[in-house]
Amino acid sequence: MSIMDFSGKKILVIGAGISGRAASMALARHGGAVILNDKKDIDCTEEPWPALQRAGVKLVFGSQENSLLDGVDIVVPSPVISPEIPIMKEALSRRLPVWSEVETACRVTDADILGVTGTNGKTTTTTLLGEIMKASGRQTVVGGNIGIGLSEQAADLPKEAVVVAELSSFQLEFTQTMKAKAAVILNITPDHLDRHHTMEAYAEAKKRIFRNQDGSDTAVLNYDDPLVRAMAPDMTGRVVWFSTQGEVPVGAFYQDGRLILRMDGQDTPICREDELHLFGKHNIQNCLAASLLAYAAGVPLDVIAGVLKSFRGVEHRLEKVRTIHGVTYYNDSKGTNTDASIKALEAFSGHLVLIAGGYDKMTPLDEFMHLAAEKVDTLILIGAAADRFEQEAKKAGVKDIRRAGYSMERAIMMARKIAKAPQAVLLSPACSSFDMYDNFEQRGRVFKGIVNAI
Repeated sequence: MSIMDFSGKKILVIGAGISGRAASMALARHGGAVILNDKKDIDCTEEPWPALQRAGVKLVFGSQENSLLDGVDIVVPSPVISPEIPIMKEALSRRLPVWSEVETACRVTDADILGVTGTNGKTTTTTLLGEIMKASGRQTVVGGNIGIGLSEQAADLPKEAVVVAELSSFQLEFTQTMKAKAAVILNITPDHLDRHHTMEAYAEAKKRIFRNQDGSDTAVLNYDDPLVRAMAPDMTGRVVWFSTQGEVPVGAFYQDGRLILRMDGQDTPICREDELHLFGKHNIQNCLAASLLAYAAGVPLDVIAGVLKSFRGVEHRLEKVRTIHGVTYYNDSKGTNTDASIKALEAFSGHLVLIAGGYDKMTPLDEFMHLAAEKVDTLILIGAAADRFEQEAKKAGVKDIRRAGYSMERAIMMARKIAKAPQAVLLSPACSSFDMYDNFEQRGRVFKGIVNAI
């Protein structure tokens, strides 16, 4: 798709977070008359607001009237903006084109897009894939749900470049023209049901990552996930698979301690599991998925293997913080749902002091708590979810349950008194952070700061 000129177009961007600011800047630079609106009253005197105003963006903060839609050609809601708020309902009732920030990015770049979605593992896979693409020598930008506005990153890149995009269901909801050269759904487990209401709607939003693919594009699917595996007949790109549980017809799989690529009827070892710095089967899945996406983009296997062997993971995802008197502390603040925290627990053989809780997404806890009963010696609960988590933990047979209220410091000090080698202390909340923190990154940094200060 050629880069669009938005001259003569009036565009309303709703939500002044990272995505909203990136979309506003990209659209204004491509000729659009942009209004950036946020219901919150924001002080516009400090950057980045003057820079946006200098680019021609009109800022309307502190209110959100439907009259903002008058004369508008395109509405761009930030991912956190629900389609069910009044101004979005009004935009949809007026049949105005609604684009996600990712859709905006697609309209301002010529570069190939490599897309990563799934309930868990997105950030690790995206970061790893970005490192592989950079190592291949190709001009590469990484953005999206990873905390970097995609449209500003991707703007005006040439066809030879590549955009590595982490895409959430919220970001995919309003994409229309995105055509990924290669894309993956890593897994689908219950999450964001407060927004999508049903698993079917959530899965459909994820599946939009493959929209518009043709036979020259690649759809990477998780062979081990029944919901993802069932999508294969709907794919319009070439389907390849990854699995940690057995061989696949075509794609990549894990067997006898090795990661193996199977293409054109030929098996080629990528690397051994013991050469990776990442641990846990979920991370092997992430490595297999990233390898397939990079291979589909033409990266030689030796380059892929080299990056896999040197990659040390991402912040807040099973991140080793410090060892004190034989007890190692791990920051898994990115465990914002039960499935992510299950994967974290599965990476350990047991003997854990687990800190969990936060803003409760109300997802089922049975599987998480039954695994905790096996692996966790002491469960320390924080935040708004503590009551429900404690009830479910008792039902599942977790023996030692403690409460630390809304204090991360209290939780860590309790853990420090309890934990003795060979135990480990793991923060993996299985919850969002919004009851105590701005985001999971802030939660993880607070955890690390307290641990490092001991």
